[in-house]
Amino acid sequence: MKSRKKWIIWTVVVVLVTNILTMFGTTSFIKSTQGNAIGEFSKLFEVRNQIYKYYDGPINDNALVEGAIKGMTSSLNDPYTVFMNKKEYDDFNVQTEGNYSGIGVQVITKDNNIVIAGVFDNSPSKKAGIIANDIIQKVNGTAVSGKDVDKAVSLMKGKENTEVTLTLYRKNKGSFDVKVNRQKIDISTVTGEMLQGNIGYIQVSMFDQNTAKSFKNQLDKLKGQGMKSLIVDLRDNPGGLLDQCVDMVSNFVPKDKVIVSTVDKYNNKKEYKSKGGDFNNLPLTILTNGNTASASEIFSGAVRDYKLGTLVGEKTYGKGVVQTVLDTGDGTALKVTISKYYTPNGENIHKKGIKPDVKVVYPETLKNSPYDRNKDPQFNKALDIAKSKIK
Repeated sequence: MKSRKKWIIWTVVVVLVTNILTMFGTTSFIKSTQGNAIGEFSKLFEVRNQIYKYYDGPINDNALVEGAIKGMTSSLNDPYTVFMNKKEYDDFNVQTEGNYSGIGVQVITKDNNIVIAGVFDNSPSKKAGIIANDIIQKVNGTAVSGKDVDKAVSLMKGKENTEVTLTLYRKNKGSFDVKVNRQKIDISTVTGEMLQGNIGYIQVSMFDQNTAKSFKNQLDKLKGQGMKSLIVDLRDNPGGLLDQCVDMVSNFVPKDKVIVSTVDKYNNKKEYKSKGGDFNNLPLTILTNGNTASASEIFSGAVRDYKLGTLVGEKTYGKGVVQTVLDTGDGTALKVTISKYYTPNGENIHKKGIKPDVKVVYPETLKNSPYDRNKDPQFNKALDIAKSKIK
């Protein structure tokens, strides 16, 4: 019975592949590939049998299955397609809900590296001196690369008041270790204030489940204070939930205008349209940089294509693909790239990014220093442009 049970567990690997094909393929395609897939995956069972026959050590079939599935996703060389075990999936859900215990950083993948995109104010990472563009090489001694981003994020999270050691690489400094004490992180993704001259300023650090509502609250608050022009700061924003981005940009795009469209491998197209808002005529200035990615680029692309505002700063990251999360049972999930997205003008910006209307490079000399808005050339240029738009 034990042998039969183990064989059934291993059959899950092939069933998973079949289920994925079922979800994304046509019936005829499935029938033509199903038999081939089973034949090709027979080597997987052969290796499993050889392990049981010769390996001198403890064997856990569940661990072997997880390793095999993670191997399949890793072989795609797509950092956005990953199999998440229960702990990783729980961590993923917690982050999109807006709070977790960790160190308070946002990360993106770049050139097969895990790069710090942003550091939350008053977070453990901020206090430890971690800055944007630091590259994470190891977490608690475990080497990580761009394909291990979900693994790295999971390792950085943990119980409150426990310590994690990061090995970072920083330009002009090289590799170094830093110890960070994990704390409860309540993510405030939207902050805003009124600047002199009735210029509103809203910074959006990522798109979680509360971002669109928080953004609208800031808009209404600033409007009540007499806002006549708005700067939206999307620098170091790695993206997040698509629906939140659509709701946020709807404040400025006329109702029923297409904000973004997606096209999958079968050429199925889906359009996401504006829900309409009360700020269609508000002059906009958008700040971007090389860490402005994904949903942030959808926002920037809609503003650019509809000529609603001016993009200031540096070219965006260039993530023009969309993922969905599929429940694979037992608290696990498959996050998989399912389509490409296109701006209203029909451009896919994957690995290309969006060029700003006004290019302003943030100096390397300032990146390793404490942030000072008065010395920020991108912000000051955006402020000048925002002022010039007031009639």
